[in-house]
Amino acid sequence: MADIIPLVDQHTFTAADLQHMEFEPLRYVIPGYLAEGATLFAGKPKLGKSWLVLDWCISVAIGGYALGSIKCEQGDVLYAALEDNQRRLQRRMRQVIPDRQGWPDRLTLRTSMKRLNDGLLDELRAWARVSANPRLIVIDTLAKVRPPTKRSDNPYEADYQAVEPFLSLAAELELAIIVVHHTRKADADDPLDMVSGTTGLTGGVDSVMVLTRDGQGTVLTGRGRDLDDFESAVKLDNSGRWTLLGDADEVRRSKERNRILEAVERLGEAGPKEIAEASGLKENNVKVLVGKMASDGELEKLERGRYRLRT
Repeated sequence: MADIIPLVDQHTFTAADLQHMEFEPLRYVIPGYLAEGATLFAGKPKLGKSWLVLDWCISVAIGGYALGSIKCEQGDVLYAALEDNQRRLQRRMRQVIPDRQGWPDRLTLRTSMKRLNDGLLDELRAWARVSANPRLIVIDTLAKVRPPTKRSDNPYEADYQAVEPFLSLAAELELAIIVVHHTRKADADDPLDMVSGTTGLTGGVDSVMVLTRDGQGTVLTGRGRDLDDFESAVKLDNSGRWTLLGDADEVRRSKERNRILEAVERLGEAGPKEIAEASGLKENNVKVLVGKMASDGELEKLERGRYRLRT
């Protein structure tokens, strides 16, 4: 009988061993939003994805505040803006950095890089080796670096292989890598289902973020293996700066309450159906909200299910 070779290596362990293992705490690059690992960041064209990753790159490079309020640990950043040129990058940088502030020397910019099958990972490793504290790499966009596909390729496997190398490299270099991508034209109930391509893309990374916009504003949705899920309301101003407004549900609720208050002020007193028509909100949502607003002291409930502003 052949000798049995025991399965003993760093990838094999018992549950009892795992119970007593100790690990370094998860390191965030953007606290609450971006941890070490590979993240796929998707959104429709012209929605401001590049402005958002530029905000994060600058914030990490200077140890500043991402989204206007999230303090970042300073570190070295590589931003591969592969759909831009030097002139456009300079214009964007001038928009987001105050005139009297020097531009960060810890932010390296690239407008061209090799593809994954032609030496991209070696280029990224070379940058990390000469950086004092490499913390963040941004690839903008995936289409510029993924290997060409063949008709015979399995779509899921091709998508998985297009992003999985970034997951392994992020673990090797102990930093965060953001890969920018697009969403499909069709909307979906779950924003992550809007990512263009197969589930091989979302399955081949540690985290996925999607930027969406509707009639109530712009939302950044995130989900990951080591990341708490989030849905944050964000806003892009005319200068190209992104600002965090808060939890998306809370911000939407605040906006809906304001629309109800404005409608009731115009109507004097009214029931949910009239308020819904005047505010443009769904009647079922209004029925729930006016009850809460009456309990919170924002509205006064009258007889026959009618409401008015509290005086």
